[in-house]
Amino acid sequence: MARRPTPPGTPETTGVGHIVDLVRAAIPPLHPAGLPFVAAPLAVAVIGGKRKWVRRSGLLAAAACATFFRHPNRVPPNRPGAVVAPADGEIALVDTATPPAELGLGDVPLPRVSIFLSVLDVHVQRTPISGVVRTVLHQSGQFRSADLPEASAVNERNSMVIDTAGGAQLVVVQIAGLLARRIVCDAQVGDKLTIGDTYGLIRFGSRVDTYFPAGTELLVEPGQRTIGGETVLAVLSTDS
Repeated sequence: MARRPTPPGTPETTGVGHIVDLVRAAIPPLHPAGLPFVAAPLAVAVIGGKRKWVRRSGLLAAAACATFFRHPNRVPPNRPGAVVAPADGEIALVDTATPPAELGLGDVPLPRVSIFLSVLDVHVQRTPISGVVRTVLHQSGQFRSADLPEASAVNERNSMVIDTAGGAQLVVVQIAGLLARRIVCDAQVGDKLTIGDTYGLIRFGSRVDTYFPAGTELLVEPGQRTIGGETVLAVLSTDS
């Protein structure tokens, strides 16, 4: 979900309205998938309100879940051909690798960027480039630590293939981690996605791999922090 700029001529809010706008800007909204996880401990806090330790534990648990499922606004770049990070996190790998075998895309290694998400990172995934969803495929697997190189091949994952208007093809793979037990992908085959759109979520601790067309020059390095929907990983040729 990208934050839209305020149209010219829009009246400025004042008083209470201005304070409300400041609070909304400072506190990220909650992803819908997190509502049950926040509501349950809040209910416990209310029901057990007469016991201080129950009330505090419920409120702390609700706050922790709200933090994990936060869904901050992001503004993607308008540079033609830009491919943005699909997730917040730390770049674990910048290399070449074969896309998941179940996609049937061949065995030619393609440029790849792997982003590791800790439990403290924002866990929503965002569309790296505008295009049409060609394939969405879930593959059962193991739950090894997502920062291990072999996690791409053996862990449970959900792969999405995107065809761009310029004829390029990108693959984005959500990979479950040691603590992750649930991958959410709202995108479906035929959907038209816009760069920066939220399309999925993984809980809790995971990894997201992006595979680029052969010959793509990657603009990031291992150890770099990424901001989902904003950090540019590469720029594709718009002449293809």
